[in-house]
Amino acid sequence: MKYRTLGKTNLKVSVIGVGTWQFGGEWGMDFTQEKVDSILEKAKETGINLIDTAECYGDHLSESLIGNYLKKDKREDWIIATKFGHHFEKNFERSRHFDANDVLKQLDASLKALKTDYIDIYQAHSCYDEEFDNDDLWTMLDKQKQAGKIRHLGISLRKNDFVYQTRKASEVGASVIQVVYNRLDRKPEEEIFPICEEQNLGVLARVPLASGYLSGKYKPGATFAKGDVRSRRDAEERDRLLRQVEEIRKTEVPEGVEMATWALAWCLKHPAVTSVIPGCKSPEQVALNAAAADLEI
Repeated sequence: MKYRTLGKTNLKVSVIGVGTWQFGGEWGMDFTQEKVDSILEKAKETGINLIDTAECYGDHLSESLIGNYLKKDKREDWIIATKFGHHFEKNFERSRHFDANDVLKQLDASLKALKTDYIDIYQAHSCYDEEFDNDDLWTMLDKQKQAGKIRHLGISLRKNDFVYQTRKASEVGASVIQVVYNRLDRKPEEEIFPICEEQNLGVLARVPLASGYLSGKYKPGATFAKGDVRSRRDAEERDRLLRQVEEIRKTEVPEGVEMATWALAWCLKHPAVTSVIPGCKSPEQVALNAAAADLEI
């Protein structure tokens, strides 16, 4: 495993992390504690030390599964990133909550679920600019940093054209930007990454496998089960992306290299990117992801 400094935080994070949206039950399967433990054990074995989660991956469900694992392990060995701004509702819906008092309750609920006294990176989760422009919110969060509940603040951008929040990151005390970045979506290269480099912001690249399209497992015409978030995408758009993936596989992926491993390494070659945080459903996928740290492309 390789490690990079996460912007101005001085945290040394593995270039491959573990994304855990799937633990909340929205990716076609439910996760037992035993399954989560096996995934995180494999992550530790490969040298991964970064876990990204959120308050609304289930109603703190993902956080709770991670927390149950952490209480059996050394908390200081892990860098935990979670998020705020939503309440999980029935049928996998969310309501939006960026009021300072509500976010403070979310923070305490996340700490309880994660069974920890502090969160390494606490990120505003897909907020709109009008929700972001909230002095009371950022003042409260700064006080929580001073109290030791939060080590660093971050912003998980809702979309890749949310440049305003990136520009204002240092002003509100945020030192990490999370953004969608993969071979099928290179928009952050235009404005987001240059701003991050200018401000020395750490960058976490989420959806680096383009929701599994770049895993190499799916062909044009593929369908996804009801309950899998990918089933919500328009079928025509899904096939267009999968045809693009087929072309990338033929023209860019070296022979003998797993496409998923290549896709992660592709993200890491951009100098602005600190770490990628792919999801995974098994220890075997964790090992495959971790191999990208050693792949030169």
